[in-house]
Amino acid sequence: MASTAVHPTKEASVPSQLSEKHSFFSPVTTLYTRFSQWRRSLDLPNPGTVENLQKEVKLTHLTNFMFDGAKADLTKSLSMVPAFQVTHSFSLGSQTAPPAYNFGAVYATNSVFLQGSVDHEGNVNARCNRGWSEHFISKMQAQVGFTATDYQGQDYALNFKAVNPSPSDLSGIYIGSYFQSVTKNLALGFESLYQRQSPELTEFATSYLAKYTGTKKDWIATAQVQPSGILQTTYWQKLSDKVEVAADLQVIAAPSRRDAIATLGAKYDLRMSTFRAQLDSTGKVSALLEQRFVPTFAFLVSGEVDHFKNAAKVGVGVMIESSNLTPEEMGAPPQPQII
Repeated sequence: MASTAVHPTKEASVPSQLSEKHSFFSPVTTLYTRFSQWRRSLDLPNPGTVENLQKEVKLTHLTNFMFDGAKADLTKSLSMVPAFQVTHSFSLGSQTAPPAYNFGAVYATNSVFLQGSVDHEGNVNARCNRGWSEHFISKMQAQVGFTATDYQGQDYALNFKAVNPSPSDLSGIYIGSYFQSVTKNLALGFESLYQRQSPELTEFATSYLAKYTGTKKDWIATAQVQPSGILQTTYWQKLSDKVEVAADLQVIAAPSRRDAIATLGAKYDLRMSTFRAQLDSTGKVSALLEQRFVPTFAFLVSGEVDHFKNAAKVGVGVMIESSNLTPEEMGAPPQPQII
C-alpha cells in the first residue's frame, strides 16, 4: 500500500513565520519592557513644556502686564458650560502704540479651546487648541500660519512647531524640542530650530535647557544656552502664600556685542488686589497695581521711570465683567429675595 506524502500548506506556514519574527524581536521587546518598568519605578514627574520653562517668572515680572496711556476691557460671559465669552478692548494715549479697538471671543470645552479677535483695522487673529487625549494636544494659530503639537509623557515632553510652512519648497520655520526629567528635581532638554527661507538659504541652531525645582516646589531655577552666545538664567521663589519674587539674567557674549541685563521683580497678592514691582539694570523702575473693588470691577494703574533716559510713562485702566447668567448657571447660591 503506497503511502501518501502530506505537504505543509501555505496557511500552515504562517504561524511558523510569525513565531520566527516573534523570536527575532523578543530580546528587543523584553529590553524595552524592562526599561519602561524601570522608568516607571523612578516615579519621575513631568517637567512641563519648553514653552513654559519660565512661566512663573513671566507671571511675576511686569513684562507681559505693563501698559501706558488708558485702556478698558469689557467682558461679558454668555455661557458657563461650555465656556463662551466676548470682550471689547479699548486703548488710547500710549506713547508707543496708536489708539486701538479689539473685539475678541473665547469658546472652551474640556477638549477644545477657540479664541479669535479682530481689531479696528480689520486684522483677524485666531487660535485653536485641541486636546486629543490627556497627553496629546494640537495647536494652530491662523494669522501667522502657526501650527504646533505637544505630547506630554509621564516624565518627558515633546513639542513640534511650524511657522508659515510651505509644502511646495518646504520653506518656513520648524522648531522641535524635547524635555526630560533626569531626577525628581532636575530636568534637561534641547530645542532645535530649522529655518529655510529658500533652497539656497537655510539655518539650523540648537539651544540647551535645564530646570531645577525645589523639593517643596517653592522655588525654580532655569538656564538656557543658545549657540549665538546668549545665556539666560532665571530664579523664582514663593516666599509665602501672598509673596513671590523672581530674577532674570541675560548675558550676550556674541562677537559683535557683549552685554548683560539683570531684572528683579516681586508680586504681592492681597485679598482684593495684586501689586507688582520690577527693577532692571537698564535703569527702569516700574510698578503695577490691580485693585478689585468688587469681583466684576477692577481698576489698574501702572507707572515706569527710566532713570538713564530721564523718561516716565503712566497708565490707567479698568476691567469690567458682566453676565446675563443666573446665579444657578454660574454655580453660585441664589440670593434670597426680599419682599
